[in-house]
Parts: sequence; C-alpha cells; structure tokens
Amino acid sequence: MELAALLLAYLFGAIPAGAWLARGYGVDIQKVGSGNIGATNVLRTLGVGPALLVAAFDVLKGGIAVLVARWAGLEGPLLGGVAVAAVLGHNYSVFLRFTGGKGVATSFGTLLFLDPGVALLTFPVGVLTMLLTRFVSAGSMVGGVTAVVLAFAMGRPLWFVGTLILLVGLIFWTHRENIRRLQQGSERRLGEKVPPPR
Repeated sequence: MELAALLLAYLFGAIPAGAWLARGYGVDIQKVGSGNIGATNVLRTLGVGPALLVAAFDVLKGGIAVLVARWAGLEGPLLGGVAVAAVLGHNYSVFLRFTGGKGVATSFGTLLFLDPGVALLTFPVGVLTMLLTRFVSAGSMVGGVTAVVLAFAMGRPLWFVGTLILLVGLIFWTHRENIRRLQQGSERRLGEKVPPPR
C-alpha cells in the first residue's frame, strides 16, 4: 500500500505540464531559455497565460498527491514521503527521460496541502523576495528556508520539518546553476525575455 502510494505520487508528479503545453505551441521547452519545464521558463518563452496554467498545474499535482494519500489513510512520515516522491517525479520525470523542472511549485503544492498555515505564511516571503530582487531563484530559495524556519518555530512535528528540509535541499540542488549565476551576476531577472525559439 505504502509503496504503491509513493509510486503513484511519483508518476503524478512526473506529468510534465510545461513540456507538453509548450509542445502544443510547437516549442521544445527544454531547448530554449533555461531548458527548465517550469512556469518561469514558460513565461519567458511563451508568455503569461501558458505560464499561469503550468504554475497552477504544478502546484495542484503536488497537492493532489498529498490529498489522495491522506484519503488512503497515510499520515506522518509516509505522507511526507509522498510529498517528496511527487517533487522527485517533477524534477526527474519518467516521461522526459528523468529530466524535468526545479520542483518549487510542486513543493509549494505539497506544503499547501500538508500545512496550509505554514504555506500561506511562506508564500508572501517568497513573492516579496522575487519582487524586490527580480530573481525567481532567490525567491524560491528564501521561501523554502522560510518554510523550514516557520515549521520549526511553530512546533510542527519532526517528520514534517524533516520533509521540508528534504524538499528545500532538492530546491537548492536544482538551483545550483542559478546560485552560480547569482554569484557571477549573470542570472536572468523576472520578466526578462529569452530569444524566440527557431
């Protein structure tokens, strides 16, 4: 039962909405911009509408994976495992030869359904950081660290704090190139367009 729940969470998380939507526009999203399948690269490449659709789907697929697992009776560390599995599915999708996105929206979706209170306190911090710095990567990482700090400060269970630490670790790992570009001053800013695909 538990193994099946983890596998289903991975497969649901692995649905590459960004890649499939871009394909409908005749674009291979992994060959333009950052090569990422998430909403930020879709925004730079295809515009606001497609980006919002991708962001909403990526949030919901993480949340629904948690919701279904909870309906199936999973709680505690197993529920945390489902959240991590969904994000791993997004980051390393079986439908994209184990490549994918950076897992921020999907991580937020799992957090929103695991603990709405922590999620709703974290969200404005991440967004404000993005707006002030105009770096989506900075907002993503600051938001992730904020979630861990809030969960710990609010006395959430250790399994939940541990789950967040794993998710934030994944966010930093998938943003390692962004961190390098931030250090070099070459990171793209929010709203910056990429050359149109040929």
